[in-house]
Amino acid sequence: MPKVTMIGAGSAVFARQVITDTLAIDGLDDGVFALVDIDDGRLELARQIAERLVDLSGKRWTVVASTDRREVLQDSDYIVNSIEVAGLQNVRADYDIPLRYGVDQSIGDTIGPGGIFKALRTGPAWLDIVADVTRIAPEATVLNYTNPMSILTLAASRSTSLPVIGLCHSVQGTSRLLADYLQVPYEELDWKCAGINHNAWFTKLEHDGDDLYPTLRRRAADPEIYEQDPVRFEVMLHLGAFVTESSGHFSEYVPYFRKRPDLIAKYARAGYLGESGFYANNWPRWRRENDERIHAMLRGEAEIPKATRHEYASWIIEAMELGRATSIHGNVINDGAIENLPSGGCVEVECRVSQEGVQPVHFGSLPEQLAALNRAHMAVHELVVEALLERDRQKAKYALMIDPLTAAVCSLEEMDRLFDEMWDAEREFLLPFES
Repeated sequence: MPKVTMIGAGSAVFARQVITDTLAIDGLDDGVFALVDIDDGRLELARQIAERLVDLSGKRWTVVASTDRREVLQDSDYIVNSIEVAGLQNVRADYDIPLRYGVDQSIGDTIGPGGIFKALRTGPAWLDIVADVTRIAPEATVLNYTNPMSILTLAASRSTSLPVIGLCHSVQGTSRLLADYLQVPYEELDWKCAGINHNAWFTKLEHDGDDLYPTLRRRAADPEIYEQDPVRFEVMLHLGAFVTESSGHFSEYVPYFRKRPDLIAKYARAGYLGESGFYANNWPRWRRENDERIHAMLRGEAEIPKATRHEYASWIIEAMELGRATSIHGNVINDGAIENLPSGGCVEVECRVSQEGVQPVHFGSLPEQLAALNRAHMAVHELVVEALLERDRQKAKYALMIDPLTAAVCSLEEMDRLFDEMWDAEREFLLPFES
């Protein structure tokens, strides 16, 4: 009977989806969902929706909840992390301050100034959680959903002997999107993908043994298709492969699309296609609306979404609990899986999952131009992780200075001032670095 402990369960979208998908596993009829959140109100909301989901499933799972994780960690088999640390308080500073220096972000929660400072706010709390899990639940598998994915997964892996796997939905989502662009049934699409989170590359796209990239390039010449993903199609046309993250978010990872107003006007589009400040301007409202949807579900005024099995957490639980081996794409330590990316860094590759756990599959080497883009970000990850583990503010500043987009826009002196201004604005949430 597995125990699935969800840290940050008040982030109700992930918690609800993981619970729904886990309850949909055929033959896994009982277990425990332990919900943890430091916000009493959001925890109670998560508890109510979890109990409603269990009731609807007809299964024998139980739900427990606590604001103190140490009360429920014991005997946990799976830790699902979806914490958000001081995001609402800092979402404006993460966007507004860099913009004054010319660094125009769309999402800004994974890389760039916003992503680095989110890591600095989140990392200390996350490492405390990992330490408690290691001590209290030494048999647990740790599944991380919180961004910055690569940084937090790498930091956790450096601080515990427990298995840590970072889970995102960009690989499975993009593979389905490509099938749609190519007008090929998804089940018939033969693909390989590897790299780092949000920067993984589809190095193989085939159907019945035929290479589909020539077809995809022809499709990209159709403005109706191109406009759905302008940045990703530009990258594919010039660098040779389609990338896993949305056009808007990926445009922040590279120095090509957001360093001048004319380039932003040319390549960015509304919403997730690159709108400036899209996350900062909308996230507080999205969070409020999600809470309202949960309340409406509990009142019976809104339909509770069915299982999608889109998130990999339930796949891992099913494989490990019931022996149904499967394959996922996870963020794990690179122990030779991708030969031309740094050993010991965090990479996103195919992993086989069984009752023995999660095992990365050897990929080989990426095309060098793609590996080079990944290595640039892995250097940022390394410096931020060292900053977190050593509580070293200067290493965090170095990370900003080698961030590809920020370095394309700012001088070193400007980046120094940008970092200090953000630090001053967010200082009360960075106290672990000043103790």
